[in-house]
Amino acid sequence: MNAIKETHFNFTGQTNFYKGKVRDVYTIGNKYLVMVVSDRISAFDVVLPEPIPFKGQVLNQIAAKFLKATADIVPNWVVSVPDPSVTIGRICEPFKVEMVIRGYLAGHAAREYNAGRREICGVSLPDGLKENDKLPQSIITPTTKAAVGHDEDISKENILKQGIVSVEDYEQLEKFTKALFARGTEIAAKQGLILVDTKYEFGKADGKIYLIDEIHTPDSSRYFYSEGYAERQAKNEPQKQLSKEFVRQWLIENNFQGKDGQVIPVMTPEIVQSISERYIELYEQITGESFIKPEGENVLNRVESAIKKALAAL
Repeated sequence: MNAIKETHFNFTGQTNFYKGKVRDVYTIGNKYLVMVVSDRISAFDVVLPEPIPFKGQVLNQIAAKFLKATADIVPNWVVSVPDPSVTIGRICEPFKVEMVIRGYLAGHAAREYNAGRREICGVSLPDGLKENDKLPQSIITPTTKAAVGHDEDISKENILKQGIVSVEDYEQLEKFTKALFARGTEIAAKQGLILVDTKYEFGKADGKIYLIDEIHTPDSSRYFYSEGYAERQAKNEPQKQLSKEFVRQWLIENNFQGKDGQVIPVMTPEIVQSISERYIELYEQITGESFIKPEGENVLNRVESAIKKALAAL
């Protein structure tokens, strides 16, 4: 199938290339980043052998939609989206923290709480909560951005004490994070979804704060379905989630969790097709729009041509 597994482009003015788990990033003239969201898929910190057609397009288009829908709250890094799988944006100096915000006790926060901790990243939580309960109010639980290894929880106090972010900038990041989460919650509700938790990354260029990277995709956010949420909570049942959890479940069922000695199960064309279809479902559920598959031509040629055209116009 016509999927983007990897790219090897060479653009005029290109000064750097970085291959991430799922994204290929080209630096142009140390001024712009060209981010190609490939169809590679990772789970348990491992990139799986087969790309998933349209996955990159799904994630890139969701991010583009939400960045546009929040541009009145905070300016973002995007200059153009010349292709469904590509975003071109200005280079910003990233803040060395990720702003994680939670409206519900889920995921990492729930694991900490269930282990008896009542303070996460310096934020106190009341007794008597259970997993997936709505929190009395949204909380910000930042993490450090680790160059190597895993990101780690950090409190606002330690961020300021260590001088990772200035007081003035941090207060602004907090305001932006709360406003973005409120907007994301509002948009999700119209689609019958609950935005449970998410993360935002910010950077600075010419002294101005910008929202960078991507927002509100199933890769960076957790969504529950609104319908049946209260009933499931009352019965202590797991919530119905909108995320790439189904990929992890398939791997677990086939004895793979990224541990030493484990072998990635064979990804048959049928499995690849089913994962692709699920990603398209995610797109349509989150955006409320029909997913449009690009016509015919070779996907790599299409992407390269769109980027060259966009760069020539900058």
